[in-house]
Amino acid sequence: MATSSLSPITHSRIWSTQNRALSASQAVTARSGKFGGRRKKGLRVTAMATSIPASDRVPDMGKRKFMNLLLLGAVSLPTAAMVVPYALFFVPPRSGGGGGGTLAKDAAGNDVVASVWLKNHGPGNRTLTQGLKGDPTYLVVEDDGSLATYGINAVCTHLGCVVPWNAAENKFMCPCHGSQYNNQGKVVRGPAPLSLALAHANIDADDKVVFVPWVDTDFRTGEAPWWGA
Repeated sequence: MATSSLSPITHSRIWSTQNRALSASQAVTARSGKFGGRRKKGLRVTAMATSIPASDRVPDMGKRKFMNLLLLGAVSLPTAAMVVPYALFFVPPRSGGGGGGTLAKDAAGNDVVASVWLKNHGPGNRTLTQGLKGDPTYLVVEDDGSLATYGINAVCTHLGCVVPWNAAENKFMCPCHGSQYNNQGKVVRGPAPLSLALAHANIDADDKVVFVPWVDTDFRTGEAPWWGA
């Protein structure tokens, strides 16, 4: 039977090789442990990062105020569009009081343009227009074809009837109770107690007739205007 023997040098080499292998194995194990620990720690960090505080999920106060204002504006605009025209319906037309003027309107509701009016209305003509406070008011064309500087309120001073112009008689004659006024509106027959009221008839820069309240002495009677009280 053959026997074998190892020299001391050979035995030493084998032992050294085993030690290096063992060291390498331990190093791999140690690295693996480190990597595992890092992965666990990384998982914990990731879990913390995805956790959002409750306060961050509530909109900030500035955004909430902006959205409230936006909603308020969206509701207010349509409401105002409906309410304003309705409210204006109850506002009376400008009366021309306090020194202000009112544009004269013809029967169709159009502004009276002086030059056009005179082309269609000859000397001596008296035609109703809409005047101060919406009252029917005569525009007077003088005998020379010019527009008179006054208008005559057509409301009878007796009981408020509208007094028509009678060209054949050259008078204003009330059909209600027989009151009569001359061609300037001065009362000449009762039961009306006073002359018809006057208004200034001016022409503005656009050639439109503007009625202005009469506050001067009544040229027909030489007295203060009774309608100015």
